[in-house]
Amino acid sequence: MMMPRWLKFALQNTLRNRRRSLVTVTIAALGTAAILLAGGFALSTYHALAQSAARSTGHLIVGLPAQFTQDEDTPLQHGLDDAATLSATLMADPAVRHVLPRIAFSGLVSNGDKSTVMLATGVDPDAEFAVKGPFLNVVAGEVLVSGAKDADVMLGDGLAKSLKAQPGSGLTLLASTTDGALNAIDVRVKGIFSTGVPDIDKRLVYTDIATAQRLLNTKRVSTLGVFLDRMESTPSAQARVQALFPKFTVQTWLDQAFFYASVKGLYNRIFGALGLIIATIVLFVVANAMAMAIIERTREIGTLRTLGTLPRQLQGALALEGMVLGLAGALAGAAAALGIALLLYVVPVQMPPPPGSTRGYPLNVDIDPALYAITVVAIVALTTLASAWIARKTVRMPLVDALAHT
Repeated sequence: MMMPRWLKFALQNTLRNRRRSLVTVTIAALGTAAILLAGGFALSTYHALAQSAARSTGHLIVGLPAQFTQDEDTPLQHGLDDAATLSATLMADPAVRHVLPRIAFSGLVSNGDKSTVMLATGVDPDAEFAVKGPFLNVVAGEVLVSGAKDADVMLGDGLAKSLKAQPGSGLTLLASTTDGALNAIDVRVKGIFSTGVPDIDKRLVYTDIATAQRLLNTKRVSTLGVFLDRMESTPSAQARVQALFPKFTVQTWLDQAFFYASVKGLYNRIFGALGLIIATIVLFVVANAMAMAIIERTREIGTLRTLGTLPRQLQGALALEGMVLGLAGALAGAAAALGIALLLYVVPVQMPPPPGSTRGYPLNVDIDPALYAITVVAIVALTTLASAWIARKTVRMPLVDALAHT
């Protein structure tokens, strides 16, 4: 019964000087909203980058150990044999949705008058582009299809501009075969795409597995990309696949997502510093407001002490006042952040292209219950501790000094 009564007193005391209390609540609300919006933006960015990385390589990447640790002297030196059998075995896992073979190779692409370096990838077209979805932006023509009569390719738009190629144009691919000879094959441009990264679009070529194997004179593939039912299945699926193929190396998308790791490390530092700055501002504002309130009520505190109220009770009451102000501000800030996050889904805002990219992206703020709970609790704890710290000296002031204070 004592706590509800002291809590009632704390609430009433915060209303005695509404202007000062409103300032404190506003600062706490702004701090809470800023932390939640910045944290939600960071989480949204992490989620988008993780999905992009996983769709690019697969949640799991299966290959020979040397494929990930050594350079190849000849194309597919460390490639996988009998990819169809391996894929069928992997598909038996209940968490596996797709298994996509990949052939990575380099060479030259020529229009007859000009030749330039290419970084090519042989894929299973039907499954590859179904999985990639919106992460591959086709700007002209169509995507590759399996079983086409002609040897088709897709070019990055930068490479297409360099070769003056359009859908339907004829090109020649040149590359070293697995036995070290030079081979060439005539292809037709099926489509032109953009990854949003100009440096990649100047070199990247997609072709189907059969064309790549014919050019390289092999039946091997570089790796198998394993796509799972959800991101959370990755650790357990990795353990199962590694146990199933002990002679192979099974990496996760995170092992190859160097851009994701770099961005996450940068954002963690930026938003960590931002959170520290906001917490410091809230701490000083609450401490200043409580200091002013306590100094004005020094004689009142002395009178309560004279009537038998213990210093710890008074300190607890003043701490409760800080808690009330912090809770009101934190809840208001959380409500504001939630409203802004929902509004961004209704009224999309497009962010400008990041450095090294030509495409912008939608501004989204994730609504994470754990982040909201931690932030609200942290703000409330911060204001409560600040109030208790400020009050500790005044409530222990000698009674004569307290009663004579003006």
